[in-house]
Amino acid sequence: MPTPDPRVDAYIASAAAFAQPILREIRQRVHAACPEAEEAIKWGMPAFLHRGRLLCGMAAFKAHAALNLWSRDGGRQDDGEAMGQYGRLLSVADLPGKRAFAGQLRQAMQRIDGGAPALKRTPRPPLPMLPAFAQALAAAPQARATFDGFAASAQRDYLEWIGEAKRETTRQQRIAQAIEWLAQGRRRHWKHEKH
Repeated sequence: MPTPDPRVDAYIASAAAFAQPILREIRQRVHAACPEAEEAIKWGMPAFLHRGRLLCGMAAFKAHAALNLWSRDGGRQDDGEAMGQYGRLLSVADLPGKRAFAGQLRQAMQRIDGGAPALKRTPRPPLPMLPAFAQALAAAPQARATFDGFAASAQRDYLEWIGEAKRETTRQQRIAQAIEWLAQGRRRHWKHEKH
């Protein structure tokens, strides 16, 4: 087993009392099934890597813990109830059986070893252009050029923000703000971008 990551130790120690035995058991089972698994912190949560690729991750929340296999079927799969395939983990008894879990880890390792690429997500369909926003863009050529130059995701940020407005006055205010920001070459969430 590679050297344990002290950040994972700290994460487990800072977790709620009910979650600590769950996280320790997951860690022990992963290293038993995949002795060469490396520990890391990904997205602020403990993760286990096999040959540098994400194998599985675990997390602790206020009222439950979660376990997620990433390469089982080419990517992360959630059941919608909670993060991970196993739902809300409240005790060690909620974990899958040791043999079953070891088998799932071995399958995930084989996928990684085989070099199988992750399954690609189908892109989301583009949002329709709001007529009032289209008129405002037509009246502001600099803003229109900026908007057209953005990737679909950046365009979607503006369209969703404007479309989410419940009142017409709010929608008009957001359109005016969007035109101002676009004329300055800014994305919707420009305040949060690193400069």
